[in-house]
Amino acid sequence: MLRLLGILGTVICAIAAAVLTWPSFFKLERTFPVAQIVSFRGVLVIAFAILVVVALLLAIARPLRWFALSLAVIMAVAMIANVAIVATRGIGTETLPAKTGSSIRVMTWNTAGSATSPDSVAQIAVAMDADIVTLPETTIETGEQVAIAMRDLGHPMWAYYTDYPSTEWDAGSTTLLISPDLGEYAVIESSVDGSSNTSTVPSAVAMPTSGDGPIVVAAHAVAPRQSYMQYWRYDLQWLADQCVDDNVIMAGDFNATIDHMTNLGVDGGTLGRCSDAAVATGNGGVGTWSAQIPALVGAPIDHVMASSSWKPTGSLVLRSMDGSGSDHRPLIVQFEPVD
Repeated sequence: MLRLLGILGTVICAIAAAVLTWPSFFKLERTFPVAQIVSFRGVLVIAFAILVVVALLLAIARPLRWFALSLAVIMAVAMIANVAIVATRGIGTETLPAKTGSSIRVMTWNTAGSATSPDSVAQIAVAMDADIVTLPETTIETGEQVAIAMRDLGHPMWAYYTDYPSTEWDAGSTTLLISPDLGEYAVIESSVDGSSNTSTVPSAVAMPTSGDGPIVVAAHAVAPRQSYMQYWRYDLQWLADQCVDDNVIMAGDFNATIDHMTNLGVDGGTLGRCSDAAVATGNGGVGTWSAQIPALVGAPIDHVMASSSWKPTGSLVLRSMDGSGSDHRPLIVQFEPVD
């Protein structure tokens, strides 16, 4: 009887480890609570390592030895697999390549409303020489202050926005800054009036009205709390649907890692026709949330993506601003146009 219980326990542990390591194989990547757990693969690595140690200690007891050693092997395989996944996506780069005459730099930073000062945002955006800045949880009033501060620093930007007045505090606003060098833009009416937008917190879709700049999507999906799971899944699909053109750049707080985006890509894209730039440039495993914990155990839920007209040449998750007030880290990506 004890042997049968050991076999059953081993099978259950193996299935649980497999689900948390390869959730998409079981089609559970957007299901509670698997979606929440797999957001933190760095934490999973630590948890599996602890379980390996515990299992080896249990193996000292002869009646538990077979079960404990089997458990240790399962947990070790899961630990190694998660380390490999994080390493493949990238554990961080420290610099961006030199900017060329055709480069576009995109910065996204969920500022957590008034927690981050406009001057801090402006200084970082100017230091990064950003051409596009997406600011979830940022009102247009704050965005205009950022734009004015950037102008005073010799880096003018136009400010655009969309908001949901019914959504609490600054989470109901998303602001977008675009360099005049990319031409004039207008936020499309459907994202302004909410008739076509993310469900609970707003995203902004800006179309070029002059020049040949990209369509810019400032993204903000609702967080996948248990009661909001259906809205979160809707938001990810809506964002995927915005990336159907060859000339789209989409950046913001997706409240999702690329694990959650499985089967939402088209023609090799991560989300719609857009591909994740951080993964392509060695930062896909670096956590952007929460800034209060080490980056390699955090969740990479902020993204910059682009469709086929743009090739990412470098990225940077900025860790030096962890004390700025926001619970997110800025992510900066450099793109070059594809001939």
